[in-house]
Amino acid sequence: MPSLERTVPVPGAPCWVSLMARDLRAAQSFYSAVMDWTFEPSALGSDFSVALAHGEPVAGIGSCQGTGNPAVWTPYFAVRDADETAGRISERGATLAVGPRALGEGRAGIAADRDGAVFGFWEGPALTWPVGRGRAPVRLDLQTRDAFDAAIFYAEVFDWARPPGGCTVDYARDHIIVQAGGRTVATLYGGSDETGPDPRVRPRWNVNFRVREGERAAAAATAAGGESSPSPSPAGTPASTFLIRDADGALFTLTGA
Repeated sequence: MPSLERTVPVPGAPCWVSLMARDLRAAQSFYSAVMDWTFEPSALGSDFSVALAHGEPVAGIGSCQGTGNPAVWTPYFAVRDADETAGRISERGATLAVGPRALGEGRAGIAADRDGAVFGFWEGPALTWPVGRGRAPVRLDLQTRDAFDAAIFYAEVFDWARPPGGCTVDYARDHIIVQAGGRTVATLYGGSDETGPDPRVRPRWNVNFRVREGERAAAAATAAGGESSPSPSPAGTPASTFLIRDADGALFTLTGA
């Protein structure tokens, strides 16, 4: 079994992504076929597992069976104080959906921003996670109505652009780049609305996974009971990006290396 090391993540930076699925074993089978992931038990109990890519922790998959909630990929951001973060979210007109509540060695909450994009926040130690490092297997993009308005919201909630030791924000021509330690950890894009090619896609945090062969993985997703379609790639990223809807309906994208 690989060593799942823990560390204290950079405040305000993404520290994990997690899928809540209706059937944990079925979800593991789907992502094993599509992403070549293996799975290890989680410290959070039998209803949660850690997905590994080449021995490195990539994501968590948990069971939401019986809750009535849709399957969804959710990014989590590290915070110093979960209660303070929850207060900031509510004060700024967003929706606090869950928590904060004790979970394993930390405390977690789930919220939706003012445009409805769902995200989580986490107080405590987290698995060492490679987002933003080298050829990281995960990229996080916010697709929203107004990227600059969203940047103000998240900067106020997560203390972005308040050094030292946190995240910095760089305003580009049509998007915003969030960095931690000089590495890009998230990008915010505007223009997401109900006129897009897939009316089921609303403002959301998109979890993008890098795979060796994008077309092969997209075909495997369809064969495993999901849906796949070519997706526009953000500026400066490879063209072979696919929007995937897994067998439970959870959305993510994957990009060929």
